[in-house]
Amino acid sequence: MLRKSVTESFGAAISSWSTANLTDTVVRRSKRMMLDTLGVGLLGTQTPVFHKVLQYSMRYRAAENSCVWGRPELTLPPQYAAFVNGVAVHSMDFDDTWHPATHPSGAVLPALLALAEALPIKPSGLEVLLAFNVGIEVQGRLMRFSKEACNIPKRFHPPAVVGVMGSAAAAAKLLGLNPGQCVEALAIAASSAGAPMANAATQTKPLHIGNATRRGLEASQLALLGLQGNRQILDMESGFGVFYPDYAPVELTHGSHGAPFRWILEDQNVAVKRFPAHLAMHWVADAAAAVRAKILARNPDLSQVRKVTLRLPKSKYIDCPFPVTEHQARHSFQFNACSALLDGLVSVDSFSTWQMERKALRDLLLIVQIENPADNHASFDSMYCEVRVDMANGESHTACCNTFYGHWRKPLSQEDLVKKFKANASTTLPLEAVEGIVSIIDDIEKVPDITLLGSFLQMNDAMLSSVNVSQC
Repeated sequence: MLRKSVTESFGAAISSWSTANLTDTVVRRSKRMMLDTLGVGLLGTQTPVFHKVLQYSMRYRAAENSCVWGRPELTLPPQYAAFVNGVAVHSMDFDDTWHPATHPSGAVLPALLALAEALPIKPSGLEVLLAFNVGIEVQGRLMRFSKEACNIPKRFHPPAVVGVMGSAAAAAKLLGLNPGQCVEALAIAASSAGAPMANAATQTKPLHIGNATRRGLEASQLALLGLQGNRQILDMESGFGVFYPDYAPVELTHGSHGAPFRWILEDQNVAVKRFPAHLAMHWVADAAAAVRAKILARNPDLSQVRKVTLRLPKSKYIDCPFPVTEHQARHSFQFNACSALLDGLVSVDSFSTWQMERKALRDLLLIVQIENPADNHASFDSMYCEVRVDMANGESHTACCNTFYGHWRKPLSQEDLVKKFKANASTTLPLEAVEGIVSIIDDIEKVPDITLLGSFLQMNDAMLSSVNVSQC
């Protein structure tokens, strides 16, 4: 028997995985990821960057159309619906984060829901759940081909690298592509991979997710039409290896013919954010809030703070002493530490203009210093944050955070995850729609037609009124 190439092994796995491979843990975790992604996406439809990409995408029309989340009766061609919904998911940096570092869900779910609406035979919730996990798994496998991928990124934004591949794999699964077509989808998607970290902390960063989910969807559709790429794309240093200096690909066993297989999500959960900012900000916010509690127990006057020292891993793009825009603030250790010191927490409102321009905050930023201990590695799996505050009376207060609430080692409770979703989704949708989405995701494996979800994602009060009138 001829040995498969790495790329061929991925094509075979994508094509062969079935719902029988899904485990209770994977189903439970992926449902949480889906719900959280929908919530942050709905909240993100109110952001300036979403409005800009929506304005652009509305120029295009096609015979097939898919819904735009949070926009009643507004549809776009599937690839553009995936694009704008993907941008919404990452527009506030509120979406989930995995290890090795990437934002896995936002690159996959918008493509699947857009594709589902365009298919002549509408897929079931279980079929979408499987395709979602295929897209997540492919991302996780690819990141494990590099040790560098385990660290906070320096050159390429990971969702733009592995996210487009996950989207292509997920869409290929939902389209029912054969192993050879799945290989072509990955090869085509690879030519849309990669985005520079220099665009982090800007309005362009959310486009990395939007482009990943869109281009992966397009790659699978082109593969279905017979477009071909390099069938060794995952095997070659000049293929997917261009993104990692230590690239070491291995074949993917997929559980057929008795071969052992275990989903990465089974062992590596995701982190779910409590506020919309870069994941590393959650360590510094929790440590700063703990220091604040110690200070207030002794002296309620925070104006007596004379120096703030943050001991953090070294990472240039999240070391932003004086952020000017909300996107810079979401990527600023200093800003999030000072916000937590002043307010006791960081929230959606922390990044509003009036909060960012507070004199107390600007004054506090002036006295922040950063230290980078040698043992504090730039990895979401091992980093820590220590905050020390020196007071005018000579006292000092210190707190350290090794694992924040929401990290994969300390996941949000189901109650708190649903609470986050409802808070986000209710900014755009009526309560009935919010509850409907929770119900659908909770029992997604039993939903016969996943496009029912789209009707809730676009519902408004006028629609509810018409439904109520028709029922009278």
